[in-house]
Amino acid sequence: MHRYLTGSFTKIALKLFVGLAIFAGQESYAQRSTSHSPYSQFGLGQIREDLFPQTRAMGGISTGVKYLNGLPTLNIANPASYSGMNRTILEAGMYGNFTQLSNNQSSDQTADFAFSHLAIGVPLSKYGGLAFGLIPFSDVGYSATSTQSLDTLQYRTSLSGEGGINKAFLGYGVSPIKGLSVGANIGFLFGNLYDITNVSFLNVPNTYQTQMTETRNIRGVSVDYGLQYSRALGKKYNLTIGYSGGLDNQITAKRNMLVTISENNNFGDPDYIAPPSDTTTSRILSNSSINLPLKHNIGFTLSKGYNWMVGADFKYTDWSKFQSTQSQTQLGKGYTVAVGGQIKPDPTSVKYLNQVDYRLGFRYSKTPLVYRNQNINDMAVTVGFGFPLPETNFGRTFSQINISAELGQQGTLNNNLVRERYININFGFTINDSWFIRRSLD
Repeated sequence: MHRYLTGSFTKIALKLFVGLAIFAGQESYAQRSTSHSPYSQFGLGQIREDLFPQTRAMGGISTGVKYLNGLPTLNIANPASYSGMNRTILEAGMYGNFTQLSNNQSSDQTADFAFSHLAIGVPLSKYGGLAFGLIPFSDVGYSATSTQSLDTLQYRTSLSGEGGINKAFLGYGVSPIKGLSVGANIGFLFGNLYDITNVSFLNVPNTYQTQMTETRNIRGVSVDYGLQYSRALGKKYNLTIGYSGGLDNQITAKRNMLVTISENNNFGDPDYIAPPSDTTTSRILSNSSINLPLKHNIGFTLSKGYNWMVGADFKYTDWSKFQSTQSQTQLGKGYTVAVGGQIKPDPTSVKYLNQVDYRLGFRYSKTPLVYRNQNINDMAVTVGFGFPLPETNFGRTFSQINISAELGQQGTLNNNLVRERYININFGFTINDSWFIRRSLD
């Protein structure tokens, strides 16, 4: 007789998947930010690309990535890659960052750790592949303080922002003709962004501090699409050329403002804000429509089976139609150049270190932000490793732990701006499994 079975390892993976889904849902609900960048106050915050640790470690190349180690991979940055999946793929991970913020007068260090991604890809045989999941879209996290005087009265003004936007996505990819694949993702964006202004008087008894919180409740749909063409070069090499893009869809920001007063607390901890004692203003502001950036990406990868892969990407974004509020700085056009690759020393070796994937890359970005007549640029060197785990379920289930690090710098010290030097760490767990295998039982 015959029956459809799934391996015990898959059941464990599903429990892990459900557990992380609950955790991710809690993180999404809390809208906890992992950004500490002063430049996250512009636009929708620090944009987190649709990348897993495998591709982040290679400079962020993704447009032409369809295979890793000669096997299909779940690459949500280009949904055309879904057509190549021949196993169910589970991806889950965490993210951490360590940042040094500096200007001409001082410096500060910050650190954070949070949910990174949760995704699953399902092969549909000759009908292509399906993918869905939950990933962060952007983070806001900034703060600035200034002290001013009005006659003999001194007061402190603190500006800060927090929150984030998440993206739940569903994608499909198919290969209509040999070598050519096309696909698309539909994403639902949701989250809250908070801009907070706090005014407190210094060394003045019997006064109140005032806090104004403006909330942007973000909701909307995004559409991404892509295509890839792959062909063998002789018997050893494979070339994949890719294109991906995103429409400048409109999303909605529902805005409201809350003004509260609380007891002044400048004689103790200056960072402490007392609980509100009264609300002076609470009103709903006019909704605004936000244009997402128009995106165009091109890239390629050249690989030799399990041994190595190299590639490059050019990514273009146009934020010129974006305007959330009239007071915000106008954004423009930006681009990113990324190069990278990976190597596995000897896939047939019995030595574990020879089977590890070693990854390296570099990226340079001209961001769409120009502030105080300075282009805010970002660059980073990236490294990473893919540690294979023992195969189970008679070779039908194999997994890998992926770790990447981005060592980079954003901004400049010119014109009294802030320079960020950061280390971004991404940790991911990948499970490849063949579900619903028919086998005979004695």
